Amino acid sequence: MTEINTKTNITDRIFAGLIDYTIIFGIGFFLIYSMGAPNNEGGYSLKGLPALIPVLFWLIFTVGIESFFGVTIGNSIMNLKPIPMNEEERKLTFGESLKRHLADPIDMFFFGLIGILTIKNSDKNQRVGDIWAKTIVIHVNSKKVK
Repeated sequence: MTEINTKTNITDRIFAGLIDYTIIFGIGFFLIYSMGAPNNEGGYSLKGLPALIPVLFWLIFTVGIESFFGVTIGNSIMNLKPIPMNEEERKLTFGESLKRHLADPIDMFFFGLIGILTIKNSDKNQRVGDIWAKTIVIHVNSKKVK
């Protein structure tokens, strides 16, 4: 039986996440400042339906792109690809990708310590979101090992 090589790749995964969330926060701040109203604390805020726009952007940028193209921008730059644990020949479904990214706040808690510890201590180098979604992250040029 062949297995997929799931080497730890923590550094690449950290940089992929930094790339993705730098873009998300940058565009999110732009949206809030361009569409928001000044508040009493000297910042800007969105109220009502417009407050959903940054959340929808996050959903499209992470889950939408990953389920449509198979990778996020950060993963693509770092040559990483999330795949289902048992079916490497297909892209993640919307539901699998949603599970992975809904757990991002847990994995990123305390500067990513939870994610790093989970990756280091799981058999297939999975973070909490990967374990929940039953996915693994591989290098694009990763080989199968027997």
